[in-house]
Amino acid sequence: MDIPGRTIVVAGAAGHLGSAVAAALTDRGANVAGLDLRASGEGGQVSTVRADAADETSAVAAVDEIEKRFGTIDALVNCSGLIHSEPLVNLTNPQRRRHGIQTWDAVIRANLTAAFVLGSVVAERMAAARTKGAIVQFSSIAANGNPGQTAYSAAKAGIEALTRVWARELGPLGIRVVAIAPGFVDTPSTRDAVNEAALGELKRKTPLRRLAAPAEVANAVLFALESDFLTGCTLHVDGGLVL
Repeated sequence: MDIPGRTIVVAGAAGHLGSAVAAALTDRGANVAGLDLRASGEGGQVSTVRADAADETSAVAAVDEIEKRFGTIDALVNCSGLIHSEPLVNLTNPQRRRHGIQTWDAVIRANLTAAFVLGSVVAERMAAARTKGAIVQFSSIAANGNPGQTAYSAAKAGIEALTRVWARELGPLGIRVVAIAPGFVDTPSTRDAVNEAALGELKRKTPLRRLAAPAEVANAVLFALESDFLTGCTLHVDGGLVL
């Protein structure tokens, strides 16, 4: 895909990774339509629609609005999500010794249900318009199974399965589906979810001895969009770290 002039939806555009992806796409000449639950209106060069990607009615309304503003959608980059750390069993917490079902539901909804709902809406529009486009989903190194992140790891493993299934279903329609699996990225959300001691240990275990910069993850998104024979796979941007 030639990015200049293309209309690309970035879900989670108000987040730390989403804003980096939106900026990289804008710099490359794309027409970027942001979608986020936390923001609306104009943010720099990115027009952002406020919507809940996990709610079908909200997602359809947002895509309708984006199509009215920009016309046919060429690609979706789904950066929305929620990092959460919680052990399966915590005997030191007498109030709640098991992983909470409420947090499980919230993490699965934010990371997996949102990708399914918004992705299905955009894929339908692309197929109906005969658009040969791309969907880029965000997985994580945690998809391999990160202790202390039951819900988050399960959601991201689901993203990678969804990517493989959709690539096979949508490929004949000319729609590619790729997942990006970052390692630990230097953002406030990462530092909120992982304490400094644990981050220091992760840096030590990473061959490159540091966290990723958001711009480095955005570069992987550009590569996925521009590589027209790439589909059904997960690109690992993890500095060589193996969990």
